[in-house]
Amino acid sequence: MVVVDVVAGGNGGGGLGAAEVGTVVVLVSGGGVGGAIENTMFLFFLFVLISTVIGAEYQTHKCILNTTKNTNMTTYYSNLIQVFHSLASDDIVHDNQFLNKSFGNHEPDIAYGSYLCRADIVPNDCRNCLLEAGKDIKKTCTNSKAAVLWKDECMLRYSNYSMVSIMDTTTSLPVCNMFNISNMVSEQTRFTEVARDLMRQLATKASNEQRLQKYAFNQVRYNETEMVYGYVECTPDLSDFDCGRCLQLSVDSLGRSCFGREGGRVLTPSCNIRFETYMFLRFPNSKVDTPGKKKNSTKIIVVVVAPVGVLVVILVILGLYRLLVMKKRRSVTFIEFLDENDNSDIISEQSIQYEFGIIEAATNKFSINNKIGEGGFGGVYKGVLSNGQEIAVKRLSKGSGQGTSEFKNEVVLLAKLQHRNLVRLLGFCLEAGEKILIYEYVPNQSLDYFLFDPTKQALLDWSTRYKIIGGIARGMLYLHEDSRLRIIHRDLKASNILLDKDMNPKISDFGTARIFGGNQTEAMTNRIVGTFGYMSPEYAMQGNFSVKSDVFSLGVLFLEIISGRRNTGLFDFDSGYVDLLRYAWNNWNKGEPLTLLDPKLVHSSSNNEVLRCINIALLCVQEDPEVRPSMASVVLMLNSDSVILPLPENPPFISQSRVRRLASIDLESYKSQCKSTVWDPDGLPITDVYPR
Repeated sequence: MVVVDVVAGGNGGGGLGAAEVGTVVVLVSGGGVGGAIENTMFLFFLFVLISTVIGAEYQTHKCILNTTKNTNMTTYYSNLIQVFHSLASDDIVHDNQFLNKSFGNHEPDIAYGSYLCRADIVPNDCRNCLLEAGKDIKKTCTNSKAAVLWKDECMLRYSNYSMVSIMDTTTSLPVCNMFNISNMVSEQTRFTEVARDLMRQLATKASNEQRLQKYAFNQVRYNETEMVYGYVECTPDLSDFDCGRCLQLSVDSLGRSCFGREGGRVLTPSCNIRFETYMFLRFPNSKVDTPGKKKNSTKIIVVVVAPVGVLVVILVILGLYRLLVMKKRRSVTFIEFLDENDNSDIISEQSIQYEFGIIEAATNKFSINNKIGEGGFGGVYKGVLSNGQEIAVKRLSKGSGQGTSEFKNEVVLLAKLQHRNLVRLLGFCLEAGEKILIYEYVPNQSLDYFLFDPTKQALLDWSTRYKIIGGIARGMLYLHEDSRLRIIHRDLKASNILLDKDMNPKISDFGTARIFGGNQTEAMTNRIVGTFGYMSPEYAMQGNFSVKSDVFSLGVLFLEIISGRRNTGLFDFDSGYVDLLRYAWNNWNKGEPLTLLDPKLVHSSSNNEVLRCINIALLCVQEDPEVRPSMASVVLMLNSDSVILPLPENPPFISQSRVRRLASIDLESYKSQCKSTVWDPDGLPITDVYPR
């Protein structure tokens, strides 16, 4: 069988290189003489085909399969059709090279779509490209809940989550021309240097120019007769910082893959870059002067260039001196910092290493006035970069051995993860003995700051709490099933849920998280890390952890959000003191589950939603991990009123010795103790895990 996926079309403004034929998948079958003849005929057919489509229009795509059942696909695709129709309407395309649209009323059935046309493309060609892309993406990504399709002149993208202003480089496709620029190593080296400098300059220019569209193009000579042409572009909704980051990552990827070839590009959902040895753009004023200048012009150039050359030499000497000084100051690179077994390629592709001076300036030299938190890892500071972007800076305490391990783990994980309900890592710093993480700034601090404060609780009405519950569940579903890696968080708690300006939750602190590979579903450890009260019994007692361990923590967190009380609090029930889990379970069995609800919400909540959340929470905290629901089931039960919920039958894990001890100690001292210790099977505290 032979499968050839080639997209033929116009030559896209100058024709494309041979690498841009498309995707050719070859499955050659047959044996003996007959098989040999068949294979020979196939190779001849393939040669003719490739020769025919050398100038074919480039097209590729990325489909994200619908692996979960939390979306009503019939409703979703109906909404998606409306989005496609809206994006490709005449009036909209005429006025916009880029646009985001959405259609639908309720998550997760809302369809989001966006398009980006190349800056040199006229509106009519932009619309034609979008119409073709819409047809193609429906055919190639059937039953996908999210997809992106790139063509020469446009990019079309859709998903069941908002993509606005979110940099996404998790999908990065380098595409290289199959032919080298030369067989001579020296010629390839010279071309590579010229092409790399050109693309870096364009990346800087596109992210710094103050205009609605974020693109740049230029051309330079790499020898006496030939040129290299470059183009870079970001979706205009990105910040200047994210645009620059996306483009620089793409230039690095291009350098590893395509420099030395006659052309290449890197495609991501948020930006794309391309270089060629021919003019592939259609800008009216993008022609290059031809050789053969007048002699007097040459003399003028020499007169001007000579003193400039001297100045350049001086600047180069100063630059080399500064580089040597900085090299001595710099203690370690991140690649050197990682062990040989660490997945360091994740770092080089997905994050940026900041200079310590930049972070020091952003935080006013880590001023106490900029400090917004303190945890077992170290201090957290608010900072403002030179471009005005607000950041949160997490500075590792130099004496924290545990913090070093968490630092490495968190960078490696968050560099690969992109979801609106996960805190976003912007970069890191390893310099002069410092280990620093840089995050997006989330203005409303953490969930516990509001949830357990008697005065601030009023800001969390039921609709806000219900939104937070749903967002946390979606973020955990992404970690367990929808991300490129399967992540077990292992420390899900209220202090690790950050709230943005709209009170949307963002899961943070991945220092103790673990990656599961392949079909792995559980693991065992001798080092129990986490927070007392949130840990599942099988993890606390035996060191077994899995996705169901996170489900248990999620159930505890849900009960805290519903009640407005810590899981370590004491509740008076039938003349005895019980903790939150037992209190919720007892009231459920008694037929009075709404007794658990925070009294401030009694008159503003939906009883059906509250009962549903309590039911789901009790299912999550059942002692037997096998009967706890998966994270996908939790999201489905939260989002669909038509799903009949099972009743919790396996009681939540309650240590009777713990309950007796609770009744005999002072409540405030107990709360303080639980913040600073984790559970050990032998009853001894083994590490400090203050809220970070």
